[in-house]
Amino acid sequence: MTTRRQVLARSGALGAGIAFSGALSELFTGTAAAQGTGGRSGYGPLVPDPKGVLDLPKGFKYKILSREADELRSGEGKVPSNFDGMAAFAAANGHGDRHGSTWLVRNHENRMDAEHGVPTVDGLTYDPEALGGCTVLEVDRRNEVLQERVGIAGTSTNCAGGPSPWDTWLTCEETEFKAGEEGYAKDHGFIFEVGFRHDRPTSTEPLSAMGRFQHEAIAFDPRNGVVYETEDAFEKPFGLFYRFLPEKPLGGYGSLHAGGTLQAMRVPGVPDLSVVQEPGTSFEGIEWVDVPDPLAKETAIRFQDFGKDGITHAQKLEGCYWGGKSVYFVSSFAKTADGSKADHYGQVWRYDPKHKKLTLVVIFGPDSDLDMPGEEPDNICLAPSGGLMVCEDGEGAQHVYGLTKHGSVYPMARNRQNTGSEDEPAWGEFAGVTFSPDGRTMYVNCYDPGTTFAVTGPWKH
Repeated sequence: MTTRRQVLARSGALGAGIAFSGALSELFTGTAAAQGTGGRSGYGPLVPDPKGVLDLPKGFKYKILSREADELRSGEGKVPSNFDGMAAFAAANGHGDRHGSTWLVRNHENRMDAEHGVPTVDGLTYDPEALGGCTVLEVDRRNEVLQERVGIAGTSTNCAGGPSPWDTWLTCEETEFKAGEEGYAKDHGFIFEVGFRHDRPTSTEPLSAMGRFQHEAIAFDPRNGVVYETEDAFEKPFGLFYRFLPEKPLGGYGSLHAGGTLQAMRVPGVPDLSVVQEPGTSFEGIEWVDVPDPLAKETAIRFQDFGKDGITHAQKLEGCYWGGKSVYFVSSFAKTADGSKADHYGQVWRYDPKHKKLTLVVIFGPDSDLDMPGEEPDNICLAPSGGLMVCEDGEGAQHVYGLTKHGSVYPMARNRQNTGSEDEPAWGEFAGVTFSPDGRTMYVNCYDPGTTFAVTGPWKH
């Protein structure tokens, strides 16, 4: 693969650019969305929002669907803090769904110090001492909120996750505290299946066979039901990339409770993915090693004994999605100061299961300007244009930026909600970017202050 570097044009008064190496077209190969035109340069410069909330390109507008600390429309309590991963689902006819409406399932990355915890609700609470969980919104075609309620409560640090093939949400706990630690009454670090329809209700029983670790995101192989999982461990040794082989692959709602086998990826001769700096570098003969103790009863999985050849680690493993015949996953950054073997400002990896081949597709920075889009990519979703939308999670200004299949990167949104001071401003990261089933609305969260936006405009299809 030819390596190339692009530095994008700035966007007017705000400024927006990104430096990266690699072939972005690789990210869209084989995806259904890649049939779209996608445009070649995005939607133009960001226009400053006179209200100081959200900057968007000309022709786009936003609507605030939900704000932290407001009252839930269900009357169950206040809207919880720390908006994170999210997915949109088409409402089905019957079972109380409205024709043409969309369900949004939203994570709340609440730890024990969260200002507004997810309200405990009978039948929807795992650990009554924990403050994390999910809320569920139903919106109509005009993005009017029809419902807003608790989806699951009593979990912890619900960061990302992913949709199942049968339209439920798998919410991931990015923690590994055990019962009795930090005030928790039960073990944490699990995946839970969250439903929003009467025929597919939420289960408060953890999907324990999928492992107990600092979960980030998941993606299904739609052909055989294998589930890929990322781990965002906060300290060295860093996280692993996993796959889960279900006993009942693609078995439908509730089937993941039947169990399965959890394995971790080993790249022979590469103990730390951060050392790979050249896009296009590939490794064949990728190995998958059974996890000795998926429940991490005594030892966290990343510390466990994987044999004399060890296992492959990576810092800040976050976003994960399936495209074409491969799974893609993100390492948001690596820092030698934290214990990684090398520095980078973001990697996107592609794993091809058929050929057991792992390829570094794109690498960001480290010469990217921290005040410009492109530092530390996090949540990723496919856009109706055939490209990707990526949430930025770093220092300085925070953006959603788009990547077109033609190799362009452009700013799509900038958070203007200043949580710092005039002299030392601070802006919360974006998270949970997703599109309505008809592709007409982009939904995205601001982490702090917790805000869910619906963005409409002249989307390219």
